[in-house]
Formats: sequence, C-alpha cells, structure tokens
Amino acid sequence: MSSKSNGATNEIKFTKLFINGQFVDSLLGKTFETTNPTTEEIITRVAEGTKEDVDLAVKAARNAFDNGPWPRLSGEARRKILLKFANLIEENGEELATLDVIDGGKPFSLSRYFEIPTVVELFRYYAGAADKIHGTTLKMNTSIHAYTLREPIGVVGHIIPWNFPSQGFAMKVAPALAVGCTMVVKPSEQTPLSALFYAHLSKLAGIPDGVINVVNGFGETAGAAISSHMDIDTVSFTGSMEVGRLVMQAAATSNLKPVLLELGGKSPFIVFDDADFDKAIDLAIYGNFINKGEICVAGSRVFVQEGIHDVFVNKLAEMTKDWTIGDLFDPTTRHGPQNNKQQYEKVLSLIEHGKKEGATLLTGGRPFGKKGYYIEPTIFIDVTDDMIIAKEEIFGPVISVLKFKTIEEVIKRANATKYGLAAGVMTKNIDVANTMSRSIRAGAVWVNCFLALDRDAPHGGYKMSGFGKESGIEGLDHYLHIKTVATPIYDSPWL
Repeated sequence: MSSKSNGATNEIKFTKLFINGQFVDSLLGKTFETTNPTTEEIITRVAEGTKEDVDLAVKAARNAFDNGPWPRLSGEARRKILLKFANLIEENGEELATLDVIDGGKPFSLSRYFEIPTVVELFRYYAGAADKIHGTTLKMNTSIHAYTLREPIGVVGHIIPWNFPSQGFAMKVAPALAVGCTMVVKPSEQTPLSALFYAHLSKLAGIPDGVINVVNGFGETAGAAISSHMDIDTVSFTGSMEVGRLVMQAAATSNLKPVLLELGGKSPFIVFDDADFDKAIDLAIYGNFINKGEICVAGSRVFVQEGIHDVFVNKLAEMTKDWTIGDLFDPTTRHGPQNNKQQYEKVLSLIEHGKKEGATLLTGGRPFGKKGYYIEPTIFIDVTDDMIIAKEEIFGPVISVLKFKTIEEVIKRANATKYGLAAGVMTKNIDVANTMSRSIRAGAVWVNCFLALDRDAPHGGYKMSGFGKESGIEGLDHYLHIKTVATPIYDSPWL
C-alpha cells in the first residue's frame, strides 16, 4: 500500500505487530486506521494489538531476557550492534522522516534534518555507554569486601508519544538496549508507522528475536495491559498527566513496577528588560511554534518585563507572520497541522476559552485552509495567571504573554503551576540569571537560549511533569538495578 501527500509518495511496508522477530497479525485479527492530518485521509490500516498480543510480546521479551544472548553479551558486542542499528537508521532517514510527516503532520525539514539525526546520535551515544556500565568498590567499616553491580532491570514496557514518534522511540529504546534489557514498545495509535520500520531495522542490525517487540494499539487496551502486566519489570511513559496517573496506578496495583513519567508542562519563558531583544523574539516564536506547538517544553507562558512589554508584543506579532504554513514537503514550510482531530478541536476550544476570559487575541486563533488540522500561530496578550490558557497545557501553537515588574514577582508567578518541566530566562545580568536558574522549580532552565535539548543533557520534570530522567548518562539509570555484593576479608593488612 502506498500513501501520497503533497507530492511525496511513500510505500507503507510494515503495518503488522512485531513480536519475537516477526511481523504478525493481531491474535484477534483487529486493525485500525491511521490518518494523514494534512489531508484527513486514511493512510493505511495497522494491526491492533490487545491484551492477548501484549501477553505474547511479553512472553517473547521475557524469554529473550531470561534465556537469550542479549543481556549476556559483552558491552562491546552490544555497542557494535547498536552502532550498526544507528547506521541503518541513517541510511533510511528519508523514508523514516516521510513516515513521520504523513503520519504526524510535521514539516519534512524538521523531521529529516532534526529528528532523524537526533535518533541516530542517541543510538550512537548509548552504544558508547554499553561497555561502560560500571559499579563501585565500597569502603566498608568492617572486615568485608563489597562492591556494587549495575544489572539490567529486565523486561521494559515503553509507551511512546505521538508528537515526536522517532525521538521518543530512541530516547527510551536506546538506553534500555545498551544495558541489556528486552522490551515491548507501544507506539501511539496516532503515529505507529515509524516504530514498525525501526523494528525492521533492528532485526537487520542483528538484535536478537524477542529483544524488541512492537505492539500497536490503544492506550485503554494495549497500554493498560503493559502498565498492569505482572511480568513487565518497569514502564517508561511519555504523555499526558491524566494518562500518567493511570499508568502509575496500574503499576502499583500489579507488581509494584517502577515507572518513568514525562507528563508535559506549562513552561515559563521570562524576558527581562535588558535581554537581547531580537534573540528573545526569535526564541519565543521558535520555542512555541516549532512542531506546531506540540512540544512538551514549549515556553507558552511568555513573561515580559514592563519596560519592553509593548514593543515586544508588537514585534512578536510582526515576526509571527514569517512562520510559514503550507506544503509539509516544501523546505520553506515551518508550520504543519495538529497531529489529530481531537487535538485540533482541543486547541481551538482553549483558544475560545482565552477569548471568553478576556485575553486579547493579538494574532491567529483560527483554523487555516479548507483541509487538514491546521491552526494559525496564535498570540494572546493581556493574559492573567488565573486564565485557563495560562494554566493548562495547550499543546498547540498558542502563546500567552504576561507582563511583570520585579524578579521576586516573576519567580513566584513562574512557579505557580502544577508543572515543572522547563523554563527559559533572557537577561544579560549574571546575577539575575543565577538567581532565576536556582529559584525556578523545573527540570531544565535555559538561560539566553531555549530548547537546548541534547543527548548528553538529562531531561525530566519536577512536580506533576513527572519523574525520572531520559537522555544523558542518567538516562541509563531507570533500566538498571544496583546490587550490593559482600564477602568477608580474612587477615587483610588493611580494611
């Protein structure tokens, strides 16, 4: 089957489940549609996994962990296979990017030249870590020799978000593979196609059967089965706060498996009077409208100090006109459709809330075009902290601009949120920068930059943005157990 979108044709090669190294139909023979958000047309139908398919996938992953070679390979051997996997992803980057474009509605340039290279480098980064999983020698206070082992936790359940399907796959799968885990991956039902292609490439790379299993399906069935499965040792989930609660509850009421949760945010982007004005404008736009605003760290609460507020919002509106909407395969296009109809309607509903609550609509706020889930880049001013648009994660191209006077005031207001994923601070004053970076309760504070995400930088939130870290060396920790080994020492000249 093939799909045509904006002049690009892509054959859909993989639509089944991937279990124990084979593409298979679901046990109940069920399928579901995946839709192109640009055209609102069906791309293809993919196999729909349910609890029974998850059970089969977990059985394969458990056997691969308990009896298979992957956890028992040397770190060097896993490193070589992961590097081959990375090379295969790089070689197939065009096709992988195209799948995410037609399935997720992101501009091709963003997918091909940012997300796919990020995926490649994540696998290379964790390949380099595979032979560096070190324990420590302990200095005990008695005649005991002791050391720690860092061992793979076992079978992992990964639940992948739809906004960055490829990067989400790599951030979870690469570190888990590096330490020797096996896994069941559930891509979002909105964007399942690239995960299946990655499964195919993993087999070509030499990853043994059963190590990676991909079960397409819905959260309330396949996702719930993973979260509550008694033979899955840990779960990693990225998505909404509401679903994160369900994942955590299911993990607790089953086998008390640990969970890693990344649950979004409502990040402040704080611009002081002395900031580099043009840079602040560019980052405010980029940090909110990139990937059509479907980004968990979006700086959607733009706090602007009163001395530059009026000129800032005027310039912001002017520069937003250059944020091009159009053909996703046109390299000049920067803005695509929302990922799915439900998200499209949610964003439009929240825009209406903003109007009703008294915020002033400066730009945008309307659907764009006659087909597809496009929404114009939107800016609200005269926003107050108690408005819904200032409190709720919109996950769409909507900026709320708020005015502030003092550093003490903006710290308090920036922290007055249930979220704590990221923050941006724009100032030339090092004292202000230091105070802000230590005062804001967020997992990342970007000073005079934004979206400074990197494979070497741990990513994760405070408060209801979740817990646990992905990326960086810390990204290995969730997939490792620490074991202490102790044995007596006899007649040693020293302890």
